[in-house]
Amino acid sequence: MWFFDALASGFQHPTDPGRLQWFRIVFGTVCTLRFVLSLGQGGWDRFAAGSLTTHTAELRFGPARARLLADAYRPVLITRIAAAFALALGLLPRLSLLLVLAGIAMELLYLRSPNAVRYTLLTGACLLVAGDLGHGLLIEHGSSTANTWAQCLLVLITTDIYWNSAWQKIRSPQFRSGLYLAQWIHVYGQVKDQLPYRRQHAVPGFVRRHMGNLTRRDIRLWRLVAATAITAEIALPPALLIPQTMPYAIAAGIAMHIAFTCLKPRQLLTFSGLTIGTYISFAA
Repeated sequence: MWFFDALASGFQHPTDPGRLQWFRIVFGTVCTLRFVLSLGQGGWDRFAAGSLTTHTAELRFGPARARLLADAYRPVLITRIAAAFALALGLLPRLSLLLVLAGIAMELLYLRSPNAVRYTLLTGACLLVAGDLGHGLLIEHGSSTANTWAQCLLVLITTDIYWNSAWQKIRSPQFRSGLYLAQWIHVYGQVKDQLPYRRQHAVPGFVRRHMGNLTRRDIRLWRLVAATAITAEIALPPALLIPQTMPYAIAAGIAMHIAFTCLKPRQLLTFSGLTIGTYISFAA
């Protein structure tokens, strides 16, 4: 298996540089979409005078530094959109990547739960240490050690994300029992018409009607869903590394992330898009 050969050889085992070049395109595309969507729902006016974000920044950094952040905010939003689009197109990829990562890092200054930000920075850092990001939309296939280290890092990060997520779910009796998912769907069905931004969720009506009533049957069904999710997160990384099982693992992973994204499309778009994109790195 190429991954263990790469570890044993001190990352001198050759891989196809085109794998990371494909991921560079995916990364740039996902970030472009995420940055554009972040302009909506108050994102452009986040640091407007008198806003909660401005007040919180003043308490955290002081009035002077908060004003600097507010003044830089909109120019950075525009710059990072252009840089992410350029990265996807392969125009000055390393400079574009640095600007994208800087634009993402800015979110650490004001987001309350920046887990998606950290994951994006980690996957972007893998690209940053790659030796051959390619140029333009042309993918260069071959055999080289230029991207072996970066490719192994992507595999490790994705494996850690999946296995850590599975471990957290295993430790939660409420999730394992199916009660958490049953309660979430039930409450969503009750309040969906009162939510300020209805497009934040995309739970199918069939699911709400037949699995959102908090009956014992519903909880049993959601228990099965929870067990399936845990099993999939544990099994996907090794299955992605084995050539014979990789196609089935990719299909299962895409299906799982589609289901996750239906719960919170805007919040999970980046995570699901980048995670599925890392599947490219599991092949030598």
